[in-house]
Amino acid sequence: MDLPVMPPVRPMLAKSVKGVPAADSVEGGLSYEPKWDGFRAIVFRDGDDVVIASRSTKELGRYFPDVVQAVREQLPRRCVVDAEIVAVVGDRLDFDTLSQRIHPADSRVQQLAQQTPASLVVFDVLALGDESWLDRPLHQRRTALEDALGGVRSPVHLTRVTRDAEEAEQWFHQFEGAGLDGVIAKRLQDPYTPNGRTMLKVKHARTADVVVAGYRLHKTSTIEQPLLGSMLLGLYADDGRLQHVGVCASFGAARRAELITELDPLRVDSAEHPWGAWQDEAAHAEGRLPGGQSRWSGTKDLSFVPLAPERVAEVGYEHMEGVGDAARFRHTAQFKRWRPDREPSSCTYGQLEEVVRYDLAEVLGV
Repeated sequence: MDLPVMPPVRPMLAKSVKGVPAADSVEGGLSYEPKWDGFRAIVFRDGDDVVIASRSTKELGRYFPDVVQAVREQLPRRCVVDAEIVAVVGDRLDFDTLSQRIHPADSRVQQLAQQTPASLVVFDVLALGDESWLDRPLHQRRTALEDALGGVRSPVHLTRVTRDAEEAEQWFHQFEGAGLDGVIAKRLQDPYTPNGRTMLKVKHARTADVVVAGYRLHKTSTIEQPLLGSMLLGLYADDGRLQHVGVCASFGAARRAELITELDPLRVDSAEHPWGAWQDEAAHAEGRLPGGQSRWSGTKDLSFVPLAPERVAEVGYEHMEGVGDAARFRHTAQFKRWRPDREPSSCTYGQLEEVVRYDLAEVLGV
């Protein structure tokens, strides 16, 4: 492979802002795009040679042979593009389906590629032919990208863009129903800055009241000085089961020690706990209990200290993945405050905002 921009390259990043910024808030104006919920990927193609690199520059191609084939068939013979690999299930994006591709067995990867093929959404260009486009402004890169990818078809897509802040605001609310993550704003005059936080992102922010039903110790915890690492969170399903929906973390060192003391009176034997089955190997295999292993955790010790489900906390979150009482927080939740005024039994899925469904085909333009 011999391209004007060679791996490794870290993608340009974004910093969070509240609300869609006005188009005239920066000199030269802004371009807005949907924020896709998938695996960020820098794609390098030199003829039949294709490298798909993750945000951390790790190779993703072996997990997405279908995307590699689509790149060979549809992208310019010599190019480097910034994109997102996504999985479409029904009429929305599905991150769970996508994450299943990260599997050590090639046979399993090939099977999933046939059953639920992935798509590639392209939104920027770093190189075309023998020229690097890193130093050119976004508006020129976008024009070149439209010329180069004007005829692509599914599973390759060119992301939608607008320079109208009002339309971007509509996208922010509508497109979530198709599984998208928010809106990205980019300065039209900016060059491509690898690993630089020069873009702006607007993501959904919500709160929920959850039951704190356990905790894990921090990696620096000792017998002499135990420190809380993360709190395990639950919501009650319609049938009365307390479902594990995620964790909240990011406490300071002093607060980690205080929380151990604060929660110690709630410790119970695992046999008395709604998630006591975490010790059962079969329960681990299902991956729905907080003691379960996953492709991400490997052999990491995920044992936890069970607590009587009596404390309610308010946490901040962006959105849920999954449906019904199988839904859980997509990312680590943020602890806001204790809610002594709330009964644990009131912490149900019913309190969560229901996102209006939206046809993903409208977003992809197919």
